[in-house]
Amino acid sequence: MSGRLAVPWQRAGAGRRRATIAAAALMAAAGVLTSCAAVPAGSEKATIMVTTNILGDITRNIVGDAADVVVLMEANADPHSFGVSAHQAGQMEQAQLIVFNGLGLEEGVLAHIDSAKEQGVPALEVGVAVNPLAIQDAGSAGTPDPHFWTDPQRVVMAVDAIEDAVAQHVSLPDPGLLHSNAAIYGAQVAALDQWMATEFAALAPDRRKIITNHHVFGYLAHRFGLEVIGAVMPSGTTLAAPSAADLFDLATTVRDAGVPAIFADTSQPDKLVRVLAEEANVKVLIVPLFSESLSVPGEGAGSYLEMMRTNTSRMTAALSS
Repeated sequence: MSGRLAVPWQRAGAGRRRATIAAAALMAAAGVLTSCAAVPAGSEKATIMVTTNILGDITRNIVGDAADVVVLMEANADPHSFGVSAHQAGQMEQAQLIVFNGLGLEEGVLAHIDSAKEQGVPALEVGVAVNPLAIQDAGSAGTPDPHFWTDPQRVVMAVDAIEDAVAQHVSLPDPGLLHSNAAIYGAQVAALDQWMATEFAALAPDRRKIITNHHVFGYLAHRFGLEVIGAVMPSGTTLAAPSAADLFDLATTVRDAGVPAIFADTSQPDKLVRVLAEEANVKVLIVPLFSESLSVPGEGAGSYLEMMRTNTSRMTAALSS
C-alpha cells in the first residue's frame, strides 16, 4: 500500500454520483440511510481512523456498520489543538485507512498521520479533494483554507473522495452497499445545500457582512453570497492571537459596517469577541456557532447535517435582526 493516497474524486466517482443522486434523493428526503451488511460471525471488521468528528460523521454515514470508524476528536473540541493518546497513535499505524481533513487543520496530530503513512497506511487528505480556497486575509494570503465543510457542495465532493478511498483500501463484507450509502448521504447533503441557499437568499443585500472569531466561514460566504469583513483572530487557526492594533482596526470595521452580530465558535472562549464588542462601542450580538466541531447529541450539532441547519438558522436570524 502507498502511504500517500492519490485523490480520485474527479474520476468516475463524481460522474457515478451524479447518475445516482437523483434516485437517492427520495430516500434521503425521508431520512432513510441504508446500512452496510453485518460482517459474518467470526470475522474481524476493518478499522478506519478519522481525525475530526465532522469527517467522522460523514464517513460513518458512507460506511455504515461494515467497518469500525474510530474518530479521534471528541465532541466540542478544537480541531487545531486536539491530540491523540499513545494507544490511538498505535491504532493509526494498524488501520486500513486514515481519513483526515488536512490543509494544516489538525495541527496536533499531523506528525502521527505522517508516521502511519511511513508505515504504509494509506491516508486520504480530504481537503485537497474539494477544490480548496485560499484564506481571505492579508496576513494569510495564499494559505489554503481547511474549513471546506461550511460549503455543502464541497462536502458532496468529499463524499465521493471518501467512498473511492474506502472502496480501494478497505475490506468490506458487501462493497455494493458502500456506493448505495454514499449516494443516499450525498443526496441528503445536496438537499441541505438547497435549503441553505433559500435561507441565505432571503437576506437583504446590506445584511450579508459577517465577522467571526477566526477565518472559518470563507467557504460558506463564497457559496451563499456573504462577505467576511473581518475576524477577531486574523488567521485560519485558533492558535493565533490578535494584537491590540488588530482589535482596534476590527472595532473600527464593526462600527463602520454596522454589523448586527459577531459569530463565535462554541468550542472557543468568547472573551476576545466580547472585548471586541466593547471596543466597538456599539450594540452587537455575540452568536455562538458550531463552526469546527460537532456537539454531543441533543445540543444542536449532533451530526454534520444538524450542525449546518443550526448554524444557518442562527446566522440568518442574527443578520436579519
